Amino acid sequence: MRMPAVRDVARRTGEETLFGREHDLGVLLAFLDGASAAGGALLLTGQPGVGKSALLCVAARQARTRGGAVVRITGAEFDGEAGFGALGRLLKPFLLDVTGPRKAAVAVLRAVLDRGEAASSSPLAVSHAALALLVEAARARPLLLVVDDLPSVDRASSRVLRFIARRLAGSRIGILAAARCPEDGNHEPSGLPEHEVTPLTDTAADSLLAHHFPAMPSRVRTRLQAQARGNPLALLELPTMLSTWQRTVVGAQPAVAPLSRRLYDAFRTRIDGLPADTRQVLLVAALDGTGELRTLRAVAPGPAGLAPAERLGLVGVDDGSATLTFRHPLIGAAVVHGASEAERRTVHRLLAEVHLSNRGRRAWHLAEATIGPDEQVASLLHASAHVTLRRSDPVHAMSELLRAAELSPTAAARSTRMALAAHLGTVVTGDLHNAPRLLDAARRIATGPSHSVALATASHLLNEGGDVQTAQDLLASAVDAAPNPRDAADETLVEALYGLLLATAFGGGPPDRWEAFQTALGQLTPRPPELLTILGVTLADPARSSPSVRGRLDAIIARLPQETSPARIVRVGLAACYVDRLPACREALTRVVGYGREGGPVTSAVEALFLLGNDAFFSGQWGELECLVDEGLDLCDRHGYRLLARHGRFLRALLAAARGDEVLALATVREMTDWARSRHAGLIEHYAANVGALAALGRGDFDAAYRFATAITPAGTIAVHAPHALWTIVDTVEAALRTGRHAQAQAHVDAARDAALGTISPRLAFLTGVAEALVAPDGRDCELFAELLARPCLDRWPFDLARAELSYGERLRRLKVTGVARIHLTSALETFARLGAQPWVARASNELRAAGNAPDRLPTPRTVVLTTQQRQIVVLAAEGLTNKQIGERLFLSPRTVSAHLYQVFPKFGITSRAALRDALTRLQEQSFDSI
Repeated sequence: MRMPAVRDVARRTGEETLFGREHDLGVLLAFLDGASAAGGALLLTGQPGVGKSALLCVAARQARTRGGAVVRITGAEFDGEAGFGALGRLLKPFLLDVTGPRKAAVAVLRAVLDRGEAASSSPLAVSHAALALLVEAARARPLLLVVDDLPSVDRASSRVLRFIARRLAGSRIGILAAARCPEDGNHEPSGLPEHEVTPLTDTAADSLLAHHFPAMPSRVRTRLQAQARGNPLALLELPTMLSTWQRTVVGAQPAVAPLSRRLYDAFRTRIDGLPADTRQVLLVAALDGTGELRTLRAVAPGPAGLAPAERLGLVGVDDGSATLTFRHPLIGAAVVHGASEAERRTVHRLLAEVHLSNRGRRAWHLAEATIGPDEQVASLLHASAHVTLRRSDPVHAMSELLRAAELSPTAAARSTRMALAAHLGTVVTGDLHNAPRLLDAARRIATGPSHSVALATASHLLNEGGDVQTAQDLLASAVDAAPNPRDAADETLVEALYGLLLATAFGGGPPDRWEAFQTALGQLTPRPPELLTILGVTLADPARSSPSVRGRLDAIIARLPQETSPARIVRVGLAACYVDRLPACREALTRVVGYGREGGPVTSAVEALFLLGNDAFFSGQWGELECLVDEGLDLCDRHGYRLLARHGRFLRALLAAARGDEVLALATVREMTDWARSRHAGLIEHYAANVGALAALGRGDFDAAYRFATAITPAGTIAVHAPHALWTIVDTVEAALRTGRHAQAQAHVDAARDAALGTISPRLAFLTGVAEALVAPDGRDCELFAELLARPCLDRWPFDLARAELSYGERLRRLKVTGVARIHLTSALETFARLGAQPWVARASNELRAAGNAPDRLPTPRTVVLTTQQRQIVVLAAEGLTNKQIGERLFLSPRTVSAHLYQVFPKFGITSRAALRDALTRLQEQSFDSI
């Protein structure tokens, strides 16, 4: 009977599903094939809980499926040193037949097993009898003996099993056993071939947790994975010891994982036998969490107490860095589990004294040592949370706020701290789905109007559903409800003002909303936060930003390499967006994305992905843009960020408009416009109008393009609080000219010149120059274009540059300067082709033909060099699989797949997944080198 495929076995194992065990299952199936034909033995080794028993179950089930006989036992401590307890249980099914060839062997074995000792027969006789009995039984059908926990088998039985294992050749008998690796890494040789079962990979561990705990947020899973280190038993048991609250809100998890009895038993084996002073040192190390030997020396008996733990391999000590590390995090958790509550509190109090100079650590240890409410400790934790947030650890900041809430003696204080944790989860960490639970609890215990509750409620409404008006009203009330609305040191008040700014920006006005924000900002004393002030100009009304404000922003951007707070980096990126400073923020924003991929702040990562996407569109990195947007929208979908998703959908639609995907672009315009109008989100309407204008220009519908562009700002004005007006200067002017609205086109150029938009950034200076050249009279227009295109570094904005060259080439052709026209038209055509901007390729091709030069075949991408994994991903993506489907096929996370595609698209010279199949076809004769 043919053995089923490894992948099928991995997915059909009866009661449970195995993840990441394809290699191990392959080894087992190969062993069963060989043993059923000619005998054999195999010992599975690995740490406690790694999944050896589950693999034994699979093997036993497969052997039975193939028609074999299976006997399975588990070693037990009660088997003891003497007797043949395990052997008796193993041979029991074969001792019933006392006739024929088995009679002699059965007689010998019964004589021994009935007495429990080898009194009447020598061990060798017992071994021969057992082997003969099994060989005779295997004549009818293959036989598999499965022995779990081999080290616990009594010694007499163990000797017999080893004897049999060495004589299985040609017998059709398989012996499959499992043994845990001792903590010190040294074990007595079994004499059997061994296969080590290793911990699960991160991808397999995540899949296992997602399968068994589907409601658990991904970032909670990430933290549990770090504690379990791929141990399946730990992955399944750790969540069961957390409360529903702790399983759903990452910040609520305890610092040291609580263990189930089963987990504790698996990891306590060597701990129980340690001297008392060694256990004390390990308890200090586990509760401290830093691994610093100086801390252990200050609290515990001293490093000499570590020697027994080092000998057993429970810990490792690095003298160079003066640190201690546990061989597995759950060893430390087992030490904590085995200590009494009083012992733990005592150690925490001692650690608080040691960490006097570190207010955050001191506050945490005091909190862990405290029984009952304590406002002094709660205040220390609350203050520490703000510092922790600025130091790029928002997850721990949530833990501090929630623990501070538990310790708060008054309902008002508890409500405030829970609400702040909910706000932090909403705007930074990605816990939008779980914020309502915290908010409901905060509201229930609030004793009156609370600016923190209003802040958290507004943040959730804005991010989850995009309810701009209600969010604005709540945030305004949060500012008014502050104990002192003028106190610039009140971080909750400042957060409310940041939120009010964003809500007002998304609302797109009206002016009285902006006036209310500026009034509240201006009354802060001693002075408003500098970044908030700058953001209130460059995000709200960048056309009227002063050189002074932009200079201060440049100074903040220059300090980004040292910035650690993801939320602040994103806010700097928002301030930089419309004044074209995003390229200088790329490194910092990329770090924020990396934090999110590693289990850090999800909301900040999404915002960073889309800000990087903005820059990628203007810089012509459209393959990168598509990957960035895919990843960001995937996170928005999983975490429920509907408003943030609008930014990603805008970028995707803008790219579709540039590439000529009319169906996607116009469908997004309609959907986004309807969504925005029902929520009074004016900025989102401008997103849609920007896409509509670009799509209409590409297809040559200039009247529609004019209507879309002037929906953002009327021709002849640069509207107040309409930042997208800076992105559509050329669109408005070109559409006006193409529809005979020459006066409106000139008025718009005059408005841009009067607003001095060209002083904001080199790109806006270039675009303003293009607009001026478009409206200039014949002759002068070509002079202006020639001057513009002679400027250095214009290839930083390839799409904008190609559009300018197309316009210049068109004018030169009309003036019969066809030789020069062809140069610029060919350059524009090549750029449009490289970007995949098909409508613009068509326009440039038509102009080139009219200039008397039909375009040659477009250049093909150069040699592509891919890694083996990238090659697999490319082929699957070309077949139409999504990132999630590819990840499941290759055991990668969707984020990893997206990152690989982000690296591959530029190599192919393409900008979309849709172009992959054609790119592979063009390159089929090219050998793909593997790195």
